[in-house]
Amino acid sequence: MKRRQSSVLASVLTRMALAAIVAAGVGLAVAGDVSAPAADFSLSSLGGQPVSLSQFKGNVVLVNFWATWCGPCQQEMPLLDQMYKKYKPAGFTLLGVNVDKEAPAVKELLARKPVSFPVLLDPENSVSRSYHVADMPSSVIIDRKGVVRYVHRGYRPGDENEYQDRIRQLIRE
Repeated sequence: MKRRQSSVLASVLTRMALAAIVAAGVGLAVAGDVSAPAADFSLSSLGGQPVSLSQFKGNVVLVNFWATWCGPCQQEMPLLDQMYKKYKPAGFTLLGVNVDKEAPAVKELLARKPVSFPVLLDPENSVSRSYHVADMPSSVIIDRKGVVRYVHRGYRPGDENEYQDRIRQLIRE
């Protein structure tokens, strides 16, 4: 019992520390090239439909992990939506994976700041854990063959230019 309480407390403290960092405006951005198979997943969309990463094989996919309490997440969402609309006809998709525990907060935020890309719910953080997401927001770009090619943690204005460069490059491959 004590071990479980200790684990829960450590988890809560970690989340609080992360929230404090984000709230303080520390837009820590860390990026890097990767070459590893993308872990497949299936999550429910806000509308309740199941969506799997594997159904987008053949497309370039950006998976963006975000939370309603994350200011930088909200700042980049309209920019991500613009990219989604611009590159979708070329074989690009964007999946917004929300890590909040409750869907109502997500629906409320999206009512104020709508996006056209699919928003998926990961309330148990199972997918974010499989992608080793520790920072909000985090973006993972996957090529047409299902290989993770780029990971970006955090957000600062202008980071979207790097995303677009990577997306254009992978669309041409």
